[in-house]
Amino acid sequence: MVVDEDHLQRVVIDGMLKASVSLDIMTADFKAMLVPTPAPGVSRRGSRNAPSIVHHLVKLAQKGVEVRLLHAGVPSGPALRELKRLLPGVKGSGGSFVVRRCPRLHTKTVIVDACAMYLGSANLTGAGLGAKSARRRNFEMGIWTHASGLIDSVLSEFNMLWEGQRCEDCQRKDFCPVPLEEPRL
Repeated sequence: MVVDEDHLQRVVIDGMLKASVSLDIMTADFKAMLVPTPAPGVSRRGSRNAPSIVHHLVKLAQKGVEVRLLHAGVPSGPALRELKRLLPGVKGSGGSFVVRRCPRLHTKTVIVDACAMYLGSANLTGAGLGAKSARRRNFEMGIWTHASGLIDSVLSEFNMLWEGQRCEDCQRKDFCPVPLEEPRL
């Protein structure tokens, strides 16, 4: 079980940032949260000079990791600006970083290398994943698992959404400007 501030260490630092093959993320909200990685014994929160999650995801893609991020809304302004600035550096690296949007998505899931998974309540934001101070972060809860059957089932659902298999019968098309819209960079 992962609760509150444990999300930053367990889901982000020990999970997402250690991906070596693939990283699949579903979240309702996507912001350029800061991910401090200080020396042992130093507080990991409050560092305004820390790189954002966008920076880390781009670095993973540059190392050859396939990063897929499916989210519901438009990324925050800082996240979009950073994507525009950093994504061109991914081309030719052997990896990829693709962002798509489905306005109906409300799931919060991180799947690392198809063998470890977070499934819970936290969005890809500083308040959700414990990167904010105790007074500013959300109360969140989820599970971290290596249960292959559960991971395969969730990854199957992710792939159906990612490939647009639910778009044709969706009754919210009028609110979806472009099915599986990728951000305009």
